[in-house]
This record gives sequence, structure tokens and C-alpha cells, in this order.
Amino acid sequence: MRRTDLLVIGAGPAGMAAAATAARHGADVTLLDEQPRPGGQIYRDVDRSGKRRAAILGADYLHGARLTDEMRAAAVTHIDGAVVWAIEDGFRVSFTRQGRGAQIGARMVLLATGALERPMPVPGWTLPGVMTAGAAQILLKQSGVLPRRAVLAGCGPLLYLIAAQMVRAGTPPLALVETQTRADLAGAARHLRGALRGWRYLVKGAGLLNEIRRARVPRYTGATGIAIEGDTRAEAVTFESGGASHRIACDTGLLHHGVVPNTQAARSLGVAHRWDAAQHCFSPVVDAWGATDVDGVLIAGDGAGIGGAGVAEYSGRLAALRAVEQLGRNTADERDRLAAPLIRARDREAAVRPFLDAAYPPFAGALSPADGTIICRCEEVTAGDIRGYARLGCLGPNQAKAFGRSGMGPCQGRYCGLTVTALLAQANAQTPDQTGYFRIRPPLKPVTLGELADMADMADDAANAADTPA
Repeated sequence: MRRTDLLVIGAGPAGMAAAATAARHGADVTLLDEQPRPGGQIYRDVDRSGKRRAAILGADYLHGARLTDEMRAAAVTHIDGAVVWAIEDGFRVSFTRQGRGAQIGARMVLLATGALERPMPVPGWTLPGVMTAGAAQILLKQSGVLPRRAVLAGCGPLLYLIAAQMVRAGTPPLALVETQTRADLAGAARHLRGALRGWRYLVKGAGLLNEIRRARVPRYTGATGIAIEGDTRAEAVTFESGGASHRIACDTGLLHHGVVPNTQAARSLGVAHRWDAAQHCFSPVVDAWGATDVDGVLIAGDGAGIGGAGVAEYSGRLAALRAVEQLGRNTADERDRLAAPLIRARDREAAVRPFLDAAYPPFAGALSPADGTIICRCEEVTAGDIRGYARLGCLGPNQAKAFGRSGMGPCQGRYCGLTVTALLAQANAQTPDQTGYFRIRPPLKPVTLGELADMADMADDAANAADTPA
């Protein structure tokens, strides 16, 4: 089994920046990522699509090409198409690639697994023709495809970015249905002074809104009662706003109300997590360097708490400096000297986050869905089912598995876990921390017996692939 000094999992902004930084300081670095090309979700397919779609996707997206170039210039071993399904004692990491299994060992592991789009369970959200707004953006970045006759519903800055990109592509959305209220914006004002440190984000947001207004895309704010109508597919979005009921006929419903850390790998390693009340989710407990309470495990980027691409990049570099120092490739004094400007840059990038978190809270109707709404798509468990389990004595998500299999489908709780926790916490008058989360065990992703049977044969092939720098 091949071994490496630092194994980075995830090739988004945090993973690429961390891998390149550690490699430049003499560490043997291997980077595993599920996608065929680096970039993560934010910079997905930037090397292939960046120049062709620059006018649509914008300058911020093109910044990802600098990171892919930096990673290739460093002596980083990039194994693409690698789906990690287990991280075991001694940091023996099992993954599948091209339908076969492989393993790699590491002295340290840096998780840069990024974020997941927060599910928005509303009536009709499981109908064909309904997807997350982020999924629509992935289609644009990777295939140049955008849904037509689409309504964007939810809240958060990503809605404005996607709406503006749709306008630039010539397929503007039929409407923006936004759930944030004037009270939310007024409450966020207390963070405005700090947000001004990140004034570029505010200017960018104003620019996106101007694009949307010029395209005459209707906007509805303070929306409640959002639902998707349709028999066999999405036919309309219904909601209430401004004291009136609305129905917008459409072919596609694009839902979004924020992103949350992807914590599956960290939880499988036993890393401590705590509830983040501002972001309405669990985040791993990390220090300023991304170090966790599990020796040898660091977390960088949105997987450690939502901060955006800039924060992810700087946190990746800081985690790499910590790893390099712990690996004996650098001194603590040199680490601190190199880290000082990165910390200032990270803090500047993060300054706007409290304002955004307060101004665009998740949609309350999806955090506590009506009884008939499915919240676990894999096993078709409804919100009412979870509340019923609580009445029968269920206190936490792991017990809920026994009551009705929520979290036991192919996604392994990635998309229903926070909703299950929230519903049980409300029903039992507990905090989310008291209620807890699913216990995550391998396999983190589905793996077949055939892939396991090929594990030994694949070992040499994986080592050969790993010896080819990105």
C-alpha cells in the first residue's frame, strides 16, 4: 500500500490551495477527488469551461484556473475520479476508482470536502422538474445547459448569482421567490459595520441585483407557503407574498436556502461537532489552523463552516502550514511568519458572513415542514413520521433509523440528517446538540462487492496513478 505524508480529500479551493502549499514546502502530498477534473463545486470544470463561458460565469469563477495551475506546478499527486468510502485507524483510506477498489496510507489527513446544498423540503419538492439551484449551476458549468421556464425559490446570495448567470445566458428565470423578510434585513444591520470590511461582496451583490432588475425578472420577498404543484412533474410554484397568493406556471423549480458543511467524513473519524446557531447546522470543532480533536486530522474550507471560496482558499493554506510544521518540514516560527498575511486575508474575506447569515436565514417552512412533506427521499419518510417517532419515545436520529429507516438510504443521511435532528429537537424540547446527529460509519459512499474483490489487484494500479503528478 502506497503511503504519503499528507492526504488531501477534495479538490475545491481549500483542497487545491492546501495541496499546493504543502507540496511547495517539501511534503509528499496526494490529493483524492471524486470529479474527473479539479475545481470542486465552486470552480467545477473551470479548466475546460472557463474560457468558453467566462462572459456568463464571471471573473470570480475564472479565479479557479489560477488554483488548478498552482496545483499542477507543485509536486502534487492528484488522483481523480476517486470516491473515498472509508478512513480507518492509522489513516488507511479506502476508495474506488474506475470501478475498482484501492487503498492509500497517510501520516496526516486534511479534509476539504466542502459543502452540501441544504435540502429545502416543501410540498412537491420530489417531483420531476424540481432540483436545487446549485444543481442547475453545475449543469451550466459542466455542460452549458440551463433549464428553461424556471422559477428560483428560497433565499441567499447564490440565488442572485444564478439568476444573473441565467440572464447572461439568455434564459432568465421567470421569477425570484425569496423567503427573507424586511425584519431579517433589519436584524442583519447590526453586522453591517463588520460587513463593510468585505465591501467587495456587497458591491458584487448590488451588481447582481442590478442585472436582474434590468432583465425585468419579477422578485417576490417574504414568501411563505412555498409549494410545487404538479401531477407527474412540476407545473407551477405557488406561494404567498405581500398579503396575496401567487401561482407561477413553470417547467422547472429551482430551490435553494443555503449550504451546510459536508461532515460525513469528519464524523466517521469521531471529530467533535457542535451546533452553529447562526448557520443552522452542525460544524466540526476546529482551531484557527483547522486542527481537530483527532490527532493528525485537519479540516479546511466550507467543510469546517460556511465561509465561501475566498475563506476556503486561505483556510486551506493555513491548514497546510500547520500540517507541514507537524510533519517536521518547517518550524513553528516560520509557520507563523507565513501565516500572518493569510490570517488577515481570511478574516477580511469572512467579515461579511455574519451579515449574510442574519439577512438570509434558511426558510422556516422547510426547517420545520408540514407533516405530509417527505424529508427523507431515499426511504420516503415524512416530517409527520419523525414527529410520530418522537411521540413514541424516539430521542435522536440513530433511534429514528430503527423506527423508520430515515438516513439509511443511498445518501446515508446527508440530505435528511439536519431536518431529522431539527424535528426531533422541536418535538422533544431539546437543543440540536442534545438531540445529536446520525452516527456515520463506513462505507461513506456506496461500494460494490466487485470493487472490494478487485482491491488487491487495484493496489499497484492506484500507486502508479498516484505517481503521476497532476
